[in-house]
Amino acid sequence: MIKVSVLYPYAANATFDYDYYLNKHMTLVSDRLGASLLSYSVDKGVAGGEPDSTPPYITHCTLYFDSLEALSAGMGSHGQELSADVPNFTNLTPITQVSEVLVDTRSA
Repeated sequence: MIKVSVLYPYAANATFDYDYYLNKHMTLVSDRLGASLLSYSVDKGVAGGEPDSTPPYITHCTLYFDSLEALSAGMGSHGQELSADVPNFTNLTPITQVSEVLVDTRSA
């Protein structure tokens, strides 16, 4: 399984429209990636390692795919459109990491 992490780093001047992100951007992501996207989750950072500290990331989205080929098929066709939508909900530049999932106890 392939996991794509899209991380929005904390910044004091950050803007992030969660309503737009959850209701428009993630709907666009889901529609465009279709069946190649197995599932996704969205997390809102609330703290760092210490209580009441700022989180390293204000938002973290995780996308799951069966394979690199499935990821490439969806993102190859729609990646530019999805990236072009980012300024509609944030002034941050996301950091993206593609990983191979070695262990996932949620499915156990």
